[in-house]
Amino acid sequence: MIEDLKGVETWRIFRIMSEFVEGFEELSDIGPAVTIFGSARFHRNHKYYKKAVEISGLLAKNGYTIITGGGPGIMEAANKGASVNTGVSVGLNIVLPKEQRPNPFQNKSLNFKYFFARKVMFVKYAMGYVCMPGGFGTLDEFFEALTLIQTHRIYPFPLILVGKEYWDGLMHWIEATMLKEKTISKEDIDLIKLTDDPKEVLSVINAHRDWKINMIKKSMRKKENKSLRDKGNFIN
Repeated sequence: MIEDLKGVETWRIFRIMSEFVEGFEELSDIGPAVTIFGSARFHRNHKYYKKAVEISGLLAKNGYTIITGGGPGIMEAANKGASVNTGVSVGLNIVLPKEQRPNPFQNKSLNFKYFFARKVMFVKYAMGYVCMPGGFGTLDEFFEALTLIQTHRIYPFPLILVGKEYWDGLMHWIEATMLKEKTISKEDIDLIKLTDDPKEVLSVINAHRDWKINMIKKSMRKKENKSLRDKGNFIN
């Protein structure tokens, strides 16, 4: 029995590895991307569904790939906004017993069995998170990224909560309870942007993109200067 279990665990490791390999290969060339999260339960006439379509469409028109969890609700809306505006629309689907069914607006689709492999793809290939109103899954993705940025495990990128009416209670609790009890710092709250304006979402993402491009250019200049200095020292 123990040997059988070892065999099962070994094959599970290969399955996990395959999900990482496929994700890296398929997403390595998608360009600047924004991940959009939100509830799978919002119907197509819901105000947040329509807002997600608007936001993703605006981002797609400005050259951003849209990444979602691939399911219905807000995920569908975000993929739709990208797709109808001829943008790259990525769905990272997960196998769940209910609520998760692939939406038809993905032009690049991957399937995952393991949440943690899927989460890596969300973080690795996004230069910003847009969190529409959602449930535990949305909160999970949002707070994991926030924790990684807070602890300097990844480079900072915009974490945008869309829907002041929906998220106001959460932000109030964070400030009135967590900050008051000093379990977080004021700088941690500054990592979060709260808005209702799609144009502000685009502005925040654009500003981060410009900052990132500038940082890359600086890094390349430093490497070039170091190479020239090393070459000069070698000649001397």
